Amino acid sequence: MTGKEKDELSNLIARIRTYIEDPTQGLPEEIFLFATEITPMTNVDLLVRDENGRILLAWRNDQWYGNGWHVPGGIIRVKESFDERIQKCAQDELHTMVQYQKEPLEMFQIIEKEFHTRCHFYSFVFDCKVPDDYMIENGNLKKDDTGYLKWHERFPENMLRCHNIYKKYFRG
Repeated sequence: MTGKEKDELSNLIARIRTYIEDPTQGLPEEIFLFATEITPMTNVDLLVRDENGRILLAWRNDQWYGNGWHVPGGIIRVKESFDERIQKCAQDELHTMVQYQKEPLEMFQIIEKEFHTRCHFYSFVFDCKVPDDYMIENGNLKKDDTGYLKWHERFPENMLRCHNIYKKYFRG
């Protein structure tokens, strides 16, 4: 790379930074999507189980992975701890805090070779429990609306393909 090219790149990066108010709060979507094209993302997945062994899943309508059930979770922001992301996801997706084992159950690497965007993840899976008095609050959401929650005894047929890795945690 020539000196002129380095200067041009530095100027482009400086311009991009003007669009990022606070990366600890997330990135503008276009910048986030670009980041997923050039580096793996690290995320937490919350394997929420109740006393009966059921697993809490959320419905997702996803332009990359399609429609189906998935394990709640989210991508870790810069300067954010596992604990902070786990509790933020629990609040955002489950509307409650969770208790969880501090050591992850597992770490999965997900690589979608046919994708260009959102194609490489390191997923840290945490064994979680909601409070004993937890009640699902779906509000006005219908079954096939993004964010709709439901307990599952068995692995659903319409699980997002990228979450087939969780099949072993279900009964039957």
